[in-house]
This record gives sequence, structure tokens and C-alpha cells, in this order.
Amino acid sequence: MAAQQQAVGKINVTFLQAIRMLLPYVRDRIMKQVKSVSLIIIYLILFQTIVLQMGIVDASVIAVGLSLVIVGLTFFMEGLMLGLMPLGEVIGVKLPQKSKLPVILVFAFILGMGATFAEPAIGILKAAGSSVKPWEAPLLFLLLNKYANYLVYAVGAGVGIAIMCGMLRFLYNWSLKPFIYVLITGLVGFTIWGYMDPNLRALTGLAWDCGAVTTGPVTVPLVLALGIGICRIAGSSGEGAAGFGMVTLASLFPIITVFTLGAVFLGDVSKPMEETAFFSPGNKSKTVSLFLSKEDMIGYAFKNASIESQLALFGGDKNEMLAYLKKLKLDESKRGAVFGSEPDALECWAALYGSEDQQMTVFNNDKDAIKKAATFYARFVPPLKVFDILKRNGLAATQAIIPLTLFLMFVFIAILREKLPHADEIMLGIAFAVFGMFMFNIGIELGLGKLGGQIGSKLPSSFMSIEMKEQICSITNFDKEVVQNATTSDGELKEFFYLNTGSDYEEVPYFEEDHDKEKEIYSYTPTKGPLYGSERGIIGLMVVLIFAFIMGYGATLAEPALNALGLSVEEITVGVFKKAVLMQAVALGVGAGIVLGVAKILWGIPLVYLLAPPYILLLFLSKISTEEYVNIGWDSAGVTTGPVTVPLVLAMGLGLGGQVGVVEGFGILSMASVCPILSVLSVGILVTRRQKASLQESSKIVIKGGVS
Repeated sequence: MAAQQQAVGKINVTFLQAIRMLLPYVRDRIMKQVKSVSLIIIYLILFQTIVLQMGIVDASVIAVGLSLVIVGLTFFMEGLMLGLMPLGEVIGVKLPQKSKLPVILVFAFILGMGATFAEPAIGILKAAGSSVKPWEAPLLFLLLNKYANYLVYAVGAGVGIAIMCGMLRFLYNWSLKPFIYVLITGLVGFTIWGYMDPNLRALTGLAWDCGAVTTGPVTVPLVLALGIGICRIAGSSGEGAAGFGMVTLASLFPIITVFTLGAVFLGDVSKPMEETAFFSPGNKSKTVSLFLSKEDMIGYAFKNASIESQLALFGGDKNEMLAYLKKLKLDESKRGAVFGSEPDALECWAALYGSEDQQMTVFNNDKDAIKKAATFYARFVPPLKVFDILKRNGLAATQAIIPLTLFLMFVFIAILREKLPHADEIMLGIAFAVFGMFMFNIGIELGLGKLGGQIGSKLPSSFMSIEMKEQICSITNFDKEVVQNATTSDGELKEFFYLNTGSDYEEVPYFEEDHDKEKEIYSYTPTKGPLYGSERGIIGLMVVLIFAFIMGYGATLAEPALNALGLSVEEITVGVFKKAVLMQAVALGVGAGIVLGVAKILWGIPLVYLLAPPYILLLFLSKISTEEYVNIGWDSAGVTTGPVTVPLVLAMGLGLGGQVGVVEGFGILSMASVCPILSVLSVGILVTRRQKASLQESSKIVIKGGVS
């Protein structure tokens, strides 16, 4: 029996023995992800609790979400290494040998599309639509809401075109520099054109951020594996720095396709305008076109617009609006189309946000019912819909990974006519990737997204007063007799009262408009800030900018992909460009980029002013740099936008933008991508000059020694 086992190369082990052998490996993989995530998470939590002096809302839910991020990343990355990457590398080797150029290019395009759909951060872009107001940025609202799938298709098409160009580049040993010159010139032109049109101006930040989102944990490993495989066959591993450069193209082409998509729909949307004018009858056709239906548009207006804008929808006729609400109360299907499927959604909206006339209509003039409903809904916290979360994210993970896997296997078996090597490992890897993305997506939704949004919305408290909307409360049986007066140093009269919070007494400002005297309810939203200095003072603003730099710097050093890139660069340059030098250059660049991105939001700086100068400078730096460093420098931008950094930065930017009142909070990722290229190319030029000087000095010594 022992001889038979040895002959077939198999050893029987018990279940416990297998567990003991696997445990160290699993522990090592989990700790690797813990190290990459824990530093930035701890920093964010400490900053919010100590510097901003605020607790973490839904801390237990966020803790579960962060744990799922770690577990999900562990399984997902392991699945990529076992399943998708081996397939990609073998296809990269075999495809040029067995297929003609058209087949290779079609494969490259479909692979780019599939890899984009599988990127976890693509879902974050879709979720970002809720923060954009349609009257402020109609085109951006359209692409992030009604046509969110079109946006993903455009990004996927950009990545597909990029991989096609990358394949041609590796097969024919083309330089990366001409691609950079053409693409950057075109993109700077697009950005300047976008600045001239208010709709495209609002789209510019999203377009550039899409380039950063695409180079994530699915696209980068697959593209690199494919590139390395092709370079082995094409013999282009020398000058082109094997496998490098494809990530750069996958970052730049999606920006062009998103701009193009915006240009296609530009004529279908109105110009940005005042809220009431946006909902007026004269603009109705273009307003409805931004939504899924007329009912969807009306529901959005009721939930997000002022009472004046709501009346504008009904031609300024209040009776017509109230009659419509009566119909909704009686018609369940129509009520669901306007306010959603929740059974008490209409009552909840009316109690908390409706005008007095709207409340009286919905609650049939029952003042007691209105009072009870307002108190109930103000204190009610909607439960987590666990089944819906599991179903939605499970479906998303399956749709992202399985079609891409089936396509790769089809190419492998039907076109290359090869047998799957280590089929059991590949199948296990695919299962790990699906499960990992499933867990990671849930972790993003419950943990990273919530934490990033919280820190972004709370950051402005360092330099301005913000409302703590999660702490809103309605005080019933309120008597104005408790209100007192105080005089400021400027002689201004202020009204306030003391609220018994159970363990202490809190001073609460009194505002007449928040007091419903008939219902005896006072609605109170606590405020906080400015914590450091005066309103919009330099000290508070500096706190935000320092926070942004440390976050970008620390998150970048924690990215596993940067460590891997550093090792590759040190190996390619034969130790001239040290891993530590590259990592510091990239981290400093990302930190500086996030500072500029945050400054764009704080001061409303047009993105073209921040993007055009560095990219024009990069054209010059690329011209005087060697091909080797151009590949390395431009690809370094791709490794900075990892699966942890992207959701956090996007959520933080949108939260910050929402608090300071800008039209959109995009652009931080684009700045975090361009600055590392600047820093790496600058260091590369310095290293090259020192290397040349050292060689010249050595040659002089040799010559002198020979002469003597």
C-alpha cells in the first residue's frame, strides 16, 4: 500500500493533520490583510474619537463590516492567485502562439470588460449617485443614477481598449511614451473643454476618478500576468520592463470613454439651475428624463426638494399637490412607485419632513396621530435587512467573477485547445474569489463605506459648525416658557433653554422656525464646531489637510501591491532604484495628492487647475526619462488605488463635499494618482543622473589607473 501511495504521489492525512498544516498558512494570509487594513482603520477611528471628539455611529455594525473586509480580502486575493492569475499568465503565453491578431485583440477587449465588472470599487461608484443633486449637476446625476450601468460599460470599454493597445505594444515592442503623449494631450484637452460647460465640469472629477477605480485587485494582477506571459513569447521583456505599462493604459483610456459618454448625453439634459426652476412645468420633460419614471421624479422631489419646488411640480397649485397625496394614500401600487415599497414610507416622510398641510392630508387631520408619528419615526432606527444584504452582494459577486472565469476557460479550452492545469486548484481559487468578493462587498457596505462617510461628514467640524443629523430629536410637550435670553458681546439677542439629558443638563439654542406650537413639538438638531479656531479659520483647515496627508501616506505604505511593485523595480533596476525609495516616493505623492484633492473640495477649486499643470509637466518628465522609468513611474499610480483606499477616499470625499456644500466630491482619487507619477519620475531622473555620474567617475579612475 505504501509503495502504491508513493507511486501515485499521494499521502493520506487525517482531517486534523490537514487543519494543522493549513492553519499557519491561513494565519499568515489573514495577518497580511490585517496589516494592510489595520493601520488606516485605527488612524481613522482615533482621529474621529480624539481629534474630532465624536464617537463612531453604529460602531458594532462597522466593526463587523471591517472584519468582513479582512476575511473577504484574504479569500479574494488567495482566489486570484490560485484561479484567475494562473489562467491569465498561461493564456498570455499560449494565445500569441496559437491565434491570429484579431482573435488576440477580441480576447483582450472582452477580458478588459470582464475585469472591470469584477472590480469591487465599481459598486462604490454606483452608490455615489445619491449624493448628487440633479438641479446642480444634471448630467452627473443622470450617469450615476438612471444610467449607472452605462457608466460601468463605458469604463469597461476603456479598459478593454487599453488591454488591446497593451497587447499590441508587447507583441510589437512599442514604447509607452507615444501612448502617453497622445492620451494625456487628449485628456487635458477634454478637461479644458469640460471646464467650459457646466455639466461636463461637474463630470470631470468622476471621469478622472474612474481611471483610478479600474486599476484594482482584479484588473492589475490579471493584466500583469497577461503582460508577463506575452513578453515571454514576444521577447520584449528588456526595454519595456516586462509587464509594465498596461496598468497605465488601463487608467487613462476609461477617462476618455467616460468623457465620451458624457458628451453623448450632454444634449439631453438641462443646464444646472435653481431648484425651483428645475422642477417647473417648463423644464418638466428634461427633468423627467433624468429619472426612471415620472413617479420616481415626484418621489425624489418630495424627499429631497423644498416645499416651493414640490409645488412647482404641480404648477404652484397646493390643492392639486394635496389631492395627489390623498391618491397615494389610497393607491398602494402608486404609493410604492413614489415612496418605495416600505409599508409606512409615506407616513414616515410626512411625519418627519412634510409641511403642515401635507401632514394633515396624510394623517386625515388627526393632530394626535401626527404628534405620535413624529415622535416614533424620529426615534426609530431601521433594522438591518440581513437577507437583502446577503442576496444583493451574493448576486453581485457571482455576476462579477463567474462570467469572467467562464470566458477565460472558454478561451483556454475552445480556442487554445489546452487542458486546465491543476484544475482542482483553479476551481478552488474561483470559489475563494467569489466568496471573498461576497464578504468584501458586505464589509464595504457595512464597514468601510460607513466609516469613510462618517469621517468625511465630520471633518468640517474642525473649521465650521456642522449639524449632527444622527442625533436629531423631537421634544414633545414643549413649553416656550422655559426659553431664556442672552446677549452676545455684539449686543445680539440669543434665545436658549436647558435640556435634561438624564445625567446632565445641555444648553440648547432656540429657533422659532423649529417650534411647532400647535403640536407642542420642538425639533432639535445638535451642532458641533468649529473645534479649532474660528469659522473657516486657518487652524481648522490645516487640521483637515494634515489629516488628509497622513491618511494618504499611511494607506499607501500599507498597500500590498506597492510592496510587490517595489521588489519588482529593485530587481529590474539591479538594485539602483531601492524598494524603500520607491515606496516613500509613491506614499509622499499620494499624501500630497489627497491634500490637493481635499483642497479642491474645501475651496471649490476647478479640477482643471489642479490636473492640467502636473500632467503637462509629466509630458516633459516622460520625454527626458528612460523607457524603463516611464513604465515604472506611470504604473505606480495604479498600485496606490487599492481595494481599501478607493472606498475610503471616495466615501470621505463625498461626505466632505456634502457638508461644505459643493456640487460633487469627486477628484481626490485623480489627484492621488497623478502626484505619485511626478514623485517617482523625479526620483528616477535623479537616480539615473547619479548612476551616470558614478559610472563616469569609475571610468575616469580606470583610465587614470591604465595610464599610470
